Amino acid sequence: MRYYAVAAVVFLLDQLTKQMIDANVALHEQISVIGQFFLVTHVLNDGAAFSMLPGARTLFIVITSIVAIGIVWYIERNWRTGRPLLLTAFAMVLGGALGNFIDRVLYGHVIDFLQFNFGSYTFPIFNVADMGIVIGVGLILLDAVLDVRRERDKATGTLEGDENGKTHDITSGTEADEPAR
Repeated sequence: MRYYAVAAVVFLLDQLTKQMIDANVALHEQISVIGQFFLVTHVLNDGAAFSMLPGARTLFIVITSIVAIGIVWYIERNWRTGRPLLLTAFAMVLGGALGNFIDRVLYGHVIDFLQFNFGSYTFPIFNVADMGIVIGVGLILLDAVLDVRRERDKATGTLEGDENGKTHDITSGTEADEPAR
């Protein structure tokens, strides 16, 4: 199942990078990668994204468990008939959620280390699991926009027929339900 492979890659990259940072960068140490724009900064985060709700470990464990079960259920139910972009997006969210989940269960916090500064503004420090979640959510939104476009094109008749009389949605390349016009 390629979707679980995507989740596993996100999870493993997250765990590997956190272990590397923990072993090689002292807590609160900053290493410049690109001047003051991009730094590796070892911090511990016992909150949610962007350090919100610090100390709510039990809440995060419960919520992450529910989300992970929901994503696995959705992937299992739709892996044969679902849209690959959407399923890949959910897999990325799953891998990231599990990466941070394991850390919260085992250590009570996650290791964050990617710091970006934009002038005097410092974006909240994050990790690879957070990247998987954010990219996955972005792909979910992209899929929703593409779905609206497919439905609009289908409704306006942007379908083309092939030599066998079957129609294909030219925006997604999928076979349409209605006969060629």
